[in-house]
Amino acid sequence: MKKFLKGLLILVAVVAAFAVVCALLPKPQNFSLQNPMLKDSPDSLPILIAHGGGNREFPDNTLEAFYNAYSVDPRVMMETDVSITKDGVVILSHDVRLDRKTNVTGEIADWNYADLIAQKVDFGYTNDTKSQKLVEGSALKKFTTEDGRNVTPLDVPYPDGVTPRDTEVFLATTLEELITCFPNNRINVEIKQEGEKGMECMREILRLLEKHNAWDRVVLASFHNDIYAEYQRLQKAGEVPETFMCSPGLGNAALFYVLQLLNLDVFYTEETCVFQLPTEYEIAAGPIELTIDLATEHLIDTAHKHNLAVHYWTINDKDEMRMLIELGADGIMSDYPHRLAEVYAEYSK
Repeated sequence: MKKFLKGLLILVAVVAAFAVVCALLPKPQNFSLQNPMLKDSPDSLPILIAHGGGNREFPDNTLEAFYNAYSVDPRVMMETDVSITKDGVVILSHDVRLDRKTNVTGEIADWNYADLIAQKVDFGYTNDTKSQKLVEGSALKKFTTEDGRNVTPLDVPYPDGVTPRDTEVFLATTLEELITCFPNNRINVEIKQEGEKGMECMREILRLLEKHNAWDRVVLASFHNDIYAEYQRLQKAGEVPETFMCSPGLGNAALFYVLQLLNLDVFYTEETCVFQLPTEYEIAAGPIELTIDLATEHLIDTAHKHNLAVHYWTINDKDEMRMLIELGADGIMSDYPHRLAEVYAEYSK
């Protein structure tokens, strides 16, 4: 027993010494250039990020929602989700189907963008769906605000010189429209489709980034491992510019979380620029339930040593917004850009 305890103590001492040495080693700079996803300075407020354009104020992932967010803060960062249509156009949509957010049904991949526009398909709905399919027999539900108001494209506070695309319908919005209508804003683009269709969508996005020279302000994300692996391959092969930016899914972020807990983050070498995280993550394995706190000062500080930014989603509670400001988060993603701006105003007085 004494020999066992002695051996165990030696092992613990060796592991602890190894962790101390690793903590003192220079951190890999996972993004080699100045990182646009970091907030301006340690004392700055986090980047205001409009989730789906601020999808509790205007219909999700519509150009009108993003104009509304722009009216809150001209420097707003825009978060959107995308899928590619049958005729090869990347459109904004949280779902890969149209059932929940429009007055039609079906896979986006089976629709032509030209038909969506010709038929004036309305993206101003919040229908009842199950597995992204319209619940049989349910009525279509127009989008309403938190206080129960119906809104139209005419209710948007547009910038000078911009007019509504339609007086009643929230038309399909393309990623190219978002990039060109807001030429100075940062944009987070999450690819929703998977497999070959997701890859096709990614290739078209890369073409758009090249066409509009938007590499330094558009960051690509995906929860699909094959697409994130392709992001990594493209960078290692030199097939995208050094300014190319991507964000990993939760699995890869979990790796960083564990490594930074053990002071072994020197081994985190992924080519990425920002973690996009919830404040908590719940793990359930049979009777065991564990809640992991991802909103910690240590995680944020460690990420910064790697030249990595940390953005949190989806934050709609004012106290949680204040907590993340105090922790030093780089970005806060909210469904309510006006509400987040109100909290920021408290710190500007």
